[in-house]
Amino acid sequence: MGERVDLWSEVIKSEEEEGGDVPKIEAVYQRRKKPENKSSSEAVNLGWLVKGTRTSSINGLKRDSWARSLSTRGRESIAVRAYANNQPQKKPARRKKPPIPKGKVEKAPDFQKEKEYFRDIDAFELLEESPSPNKPSTWTMGEQVVPEMPHLSTRLEKWLISKKFNHACGPSSTLSKIFENSISTHLDFDKSFLDLLSACGQMQPSNFMEALSKFCEPDSIVKIGEGTYGEAFRTGSSVCKIVPIDGDFRVNGEVQKRADELHEEVILSWTLNQLREFETEAQNSCPAFIKTQDIKVCQGPYDPILIKAWEEWDDLHGSENDHPDFPEKQCYVMFVLEHGGKDLESFVLLNFDEARSLLVQVTAGLAVAEAAFEFEHRDLHWGNILLSRNNSCTLPFILEGKQISIKTFGVQISIIDFTLSRINTGEKILFLDLTSDPYLFKGPKGDKQAETYRKMKAVTEDYWEGSFARTNVLWLIYLVDILLTKKSFERSSKKRKRTTVTKEADGEV
Repeated sequence: MGERVDLWSEVIKSEEEEGGDVPKIEAVYQRRKKPENKSSSEAVNLGWLVKGTRTSSINGLKRDSWARSLSTRGRESIAVRAYANNQPQKKPARRKKPPIPKGKVEKAPDFQKEKEYFRDIDAFELLEESPSPNKPSTWTMGEQVVPEMPHLSTRLEKWLISKKFNHACGPSSTLSKIFENSISTHLDFDKSFLDLLSACGQMQPSNFMEALSKFCEPDSIVKIGEGTYGEAFRTGSSVCKIVPIDGDFRVNGEVQKRADELHEEVILSWTLNQLREFETEAQNSCPAFIKTQDIKVCQGPYDPILIKAWEEWDDLHGSENDHPDFPEKQCYVMFVLEHGGKDLESFVLLNFDEARSLLVQVTAGLAVAEAAFEFEHRDLHWGNILLSRNNSCTLPFILEGKQISIKTFGVQISIIDFTLSRINTGEKILFLDLTSDPYLFKGPKGDKQAETYRKMKAVTEDYWEGSFARTNVLWLIYLVDILLTKKSFERSSKKRKRTTVTKEADGEV
């Protein structure tokens, strides 16, 4: 073994005595190789060459900072390897470093401070500036490759799967629950259901009381009516219509509506809501269609409060619908609507003026919606027209830019239930293909409503996507027949009164 060489001392001494320059050094990216069995003087050689110096301060000491972009992970020894020609070349004189004090005993080289220096560099700088050689997939042609991030929903699904198989991942947080619920929803439901949720402004279904509590006290809910596809409840000053969807069993003898069918009805309801906005430059506006206050997708069995309300109504009126005993995973669409009063079938008309106002309001409302959206109701029977009494004398309508005032004679109508309706939103034509429901056209002969369905079929020739304004006219004819044959009211026009007085005077009445 030869005498141990202190390379640091040799470098400093050569600079002091000869004024030579610092050996050239370069930054090289490579892994540290395991040193071969050589003499101790060679074992301290560095596998990375360094180039240039800059002053930095670590732990209060000033020292040369080398190659900040150099990866030094796992380094054990630090030294400078001189070139083959150890004699310094003559260069312009440089500022000399302070000489080593004479008489000072040289100690064996200690590289501990250098090790600490590079550990600090690793911790605070190199991890941000240089990719790790431990991940070779991130290195290519001298550039760092950023791996493509998977779609968010894919990552969340993987998170859910890993969570199920790793029970020791710690307690669940609020964010964890949100992720889990969101992912479960996306895994359980198809695209049409997710589109329906989106149209209702939801990420996942609600339960009944969550949706209804903002409209009334739960104990005040009462059932007020029913239809083939759902139930109607009064919730404070609003009416809630609940329609079960997507189940694999029949409800009230009918196949449940699908999510895509209700999706279109939801969009249609919000579209008709626009007609209630009376703006200065509006071309078509009217108050004839029921105001939609909210629409929610719900899931679960009927709430006990709703069951109680349903049974109380059944005791009084005798329900024609099935008892709402639904399973845990049953889904529904819940329409929260303005309370429009009683349907025409139940409403008592006092006189001819109220009946006339009813017809005029329905006709004007259909005309406005037809002009705005090519709207056709296609199911305007007397159960789908609500009437209420108010103190207003007239109602404003705007038809193709022309303002119209209609006398109310104290009653106001609201058209409801757009399940069979057809509309052109400007982006899409929404309609229900009634060829899929042949029983709709097989009602009893002579029945006004059944005959109207058959007349619609003849007009459209089963092309239900097309625009046929004649269908609206057919339902107006139906309403006139109903008023003349099914409703009784006092005829109160002045002409009629004078005729009655004359006949009384003649003894004919």
